[in-house]
Amino acid sequence: MQKLFSSLAFTALASSLALAFSAHAAAPAAHGLPIVQEAPLRAHLAFLSNDLLEGRGTGQRGADLTVAYLETQAQMAGLKPVRGNSYRQSVQIAGVKSLPQDSSLQAVAGGKAVPLAFGPDWVWATGDSVAAHTFDAPLVFVGYGITAPEEGWNDFKGADVKNKIVVMMVNDPQPTALEPNRFAGKALTYYGRWTYKFEEAKRQGAAGVLLIHTKPSASYDWSVVQNSWSGSERFQLADRTAGTPLQGWIAEDAARRLFAAGGQDLDALRAQAESKDFKAVALNASLSGEMKSAVRKVEQFNIAGMVPGTDPTLKDEAVIYSGHWDHLGKQGDSGDTIYNGAVDNASGTAGLLAMAQEAVKKPAKRTQIFLWVAAEEQGLLGSAAYAADPLWPLNKTAAALNLDSLNFVGATHDIGAQGSERTDLGAMAATVAKAMGMHIAQARPDLAGGYFRSDHFSFAKAGVPAFSINGGREYIKDVEASKAKAAAYGPRYHQVTDEYDASWDLSGMTQQAQFTLNLGQAVANAAKMPAWKAGDAFGKAREQAQ
Repeated sequence: MQKLFSSLAFTALASSLALAFSAHAAAPAAHGLPIVQEAPLRAHLAFLSNDLLEGRGTGQRGADLTVAYLETQAQMAGLKPVRGNSYRQSVQIAGVKSLPQDSSLQAVAGGKAVPLAFGPDWVWATGDSVAAHTFDAPLVFVGYGITAPEEGWNDFKGADVKNKIVVMMVNDPQPTALEPNRFAGKALTYYGRWTYKFEEAKRQGAAGVLLIHTKPSASYDWSVVQNSWSGSERFQLADRTAGTPLQGWIAEDAARRLFAAGGQDLDALRAQAESKDFKAVALNASLSGEMKSAVRKVEQFNIAGMVPGTDPTLKDEAVIYSGHWDHLGKQGDSGDTIYNGAVDNASGTAGLLAMAQEAVKKPAKRTQIFLWVAAEEQGLLGSAAYAADPLWPLNKTAAALNLDSLNFVGATHDIGAQGSERTDLGAMAATVAKAMGMHIAQARPDLAGGYFRSDHFSFAKAGVPAFSINGGREYIKDVEASKAKAAAYGPRYHQVTDEYDASWDLSGMTQQAQFTLNLGQAVANAAKMPAWKAGDAFGKAREQAQ
């Protein structure tokens, strides 16, 4: 793999950066860039995905073992603690498990109870880490549940939903012939994500949220929701702003029955909700009874270490390389119970360790921070905790480059940089890729909202230019066989079969890590920090922080 990063490539990178960013960036140090080695990456990957670490599950023994390993390796690599003398940053988490058998929660519409079975028809849990809640609250349909001033959109206009249960659709209002680009057209914006829906309901003072599930709008089957919410423990930050007392989903057929019992037509209301003139509708229905959940407090840890910058002034600014160390841990009582998460995300965790080992040998002008975050699989909790209590000032954080599920197939001609186009990082990424003999992968419509589903997004929300570096798709060797190998990973995603294979060609994984480190070095040596493109929604947070 090292032959892809010859001295000629390094010279080309330095020259390209100097030409393309003469007013914005400085070329990398004359002694060249650090070279990521495959051997340590493979060793870390094999260990982190070993059964010994029990799938690195949040709140489980495997998580404790993983944290101990990472802080030891960070110290061995020569990274310095970012705050104080510890590599650990505490993340206070609440583990929540719904107890439908102990609850009396029921829906009433048109004066009569509407039978809803927990699991097949609806799922719910506490959103504020409180074990018991009693409800007697009316239900209100609020369309998409969106407040977006820049789109001239407010589904809550004229409505008071305080202490009520809001029922809403997921996804965004769909584009029309007259407005083909509203809410980014066919691409999903953050307004369409279920996480936003919960956040906005809280801001509106609602007592709870029920999201109406459809496969087209959610991009996954009801079984995915059911498996995530019924019978298994879910996690939420325990020491941050709490969510609404109730958070949940309702299956489409169950929602149709509930609406009809109250004299409303679900399809007709959904059609009305496609207009910005839509106003919230009371459903002649309510939710009553007691909801109980088992709640426990868990302390997890982000691990962070830094390579101090060399420039007297620029060393006060930093570039972050991030990746989540957790997976799904141990689940079940028989058979293979360990969700090893080799690709997702032992690969990114190992990649950062291999990058750090080389970065300490050749520091850049700005400080470089290597950050392994907890509980990504539970809703980006570790990175959200970091953004709420950053170890380095966010307004002095130049960029956050995230690695999540690295390319285990083989080296490629392209590299994924979706989301980089929102900031100056897009142009810089293209230059770095070209110097490495690659190009940026062709962008695809972000129909599932991928930009909002990985740890870089916690930084973007806080105003830091950020994106995840993804593997390419234009394989150099055995193209058709490589494509088939990549496609075969789909059924293994989030399954016990995501296991390390010693026969894997890690040239693509090393390539991805090298590109990330090269880009980070370019940012770390630039004259100015990257900026958001004018008008980008997440650039506002950066402007307010300056």
